[in-house]
Amino acid sequence: DDDWAKHEEHDPNPKLRKKLIERNVSEEIIAEVEKEAAELVAADFAKAVAAPDPDPSTIEDHIFAPTLVTEEKGERSPAGKEKVVMVDAALFAVRELMEKHPEAILYGQDVGKRLGGVFREAATLGEMFGDHRVFNTAIQEAYVVGSTVGMSAVGLKPIVEVQFADYIYPGFNQLVTEVSKSCYLSCGKFPVSMILRVPIGAYGGGGPYHSGSVETTVLSIKGIKVAYPSNAADMKGLMKAAYYDPNPVVMLEHKGLYWSKVPGTEDAKTPEPSKDYILPFGKANIIVNASVEAIESGESCVVITYGMGVYWAKAAAKQFNQQVEIVDLRTLYPLDEELIFERVKAHGKCLVLTEEQQNNSFAEALAGRISKNCFQSLDAAVEVFGALNTPAVPMNMGLEKAMLPDGEKVVVVLNLLLNS
Repeated sequence: DDDWAKHEEHDPNPKLRKKLIERNVSEEIIAEVEKEAAELVAADFAKAVAAPDPDPSTIEDHIFAPTLVTEEKGERSPAGKEKVVMVDAALFAVRELMEKHPEAILYGQDVGKRLGGVFREAATLGEMFGDHRVFNTAIQEAYVVGSTVGMSAVGLKPIVEVQFADYIYPGFNQLVTEVSKSCYLSCGKFPVSMILRVPIGAYGGGGPYHSGSVETTVLSIKGIKVAYPSNAADMKGLMKAAYYDPNPVVMLEHKGLYWSKVPGTEDAKTPEPSKDYILPFGKANIIVNASVEAIESGESCVVITYGMGVYWAKAAAKQFNQQVEIVDLRTLYPLDEELIFERVKAHGKCLVLTEEQQNNSFAEALAGRISKNCFQSLDAAVEVFGALNTPAVPMNMGLEKAMLPDGEKVVVVLNLLLNS
């Protein structure tokens, strides 16, 4: 009885009725509104009951809303432009988008004007656009992610951030149950148009709660697009594509590439692309070529990788005489399977390289897909190389190094592959 009385006291329906009466809305008008609402619900219910079952051939309709971004546009490397670091490329992209689109808002933990992001990835944006468009949230990732559903529904474009990839898990329920399903369950009426920025990867002894890789976990959700740029130009182009995509996009941004402070990652800096530069999702890039002679003689291989793996592969490739081709995926979903399969068939030998713990990873799943689709062209089993299968990245720098791949370790794997 006490519970009943408590719920009755807080029932929103009588509360609303009372407030309407207090504002001189008559009982007759309220009764008429209630009658119309009841009739509408009854009519819609009858319509739903009478409707035919959906056509099974439509089962895969509306997983994503169509995007208009299908071609690379703008200048990727304008003449005379200085090189920028990845974190600045992201910052400049968001700034340009917010200047052009008043519906764009940015929020998350510590992204407001006081700090501008823990990596300074939102620096100056709070001052430029004000607290109503750039603001901090509580330490509550479920809110950060889940609120984008409502923001998108009323015509805003939320760009939100979790501080570290390891923090995405409290928001995972919202990604799975709401964000990813909305377009599909509404038959395309309510895609959640949002960008979730996720600083990711091991760097500088960040330890078990600031160094994780989560791409396999995120990719297990259907209805979400995932980018993982490895350089400044790709970062800016993909950020622009993500903004103009009506679907939810997760941008995985490697902390170790933000400032190119990790030895061997200088190439992550690029000339800043033009304001109109945009790079569509699902377009991988060949960043290192093997020689024609090595390919024709069967003495070459291709490395399929992304993120920090690009720089481990580039370091390793220098130890071989133009025998190694490197493909940077750039986006993990959609995936450029056409280019991947084409290059694997050209070489006959393939290594899929990842920073994630190897067992049951996206990289292993991709290797299986490559094996199935390229089987008749393979001269050796598709190799996968990733981090050791520990439950966390150690804080101790020596242990961190022991866990992760690096250029020297990739050389060993490539030697075995090329000589198999």
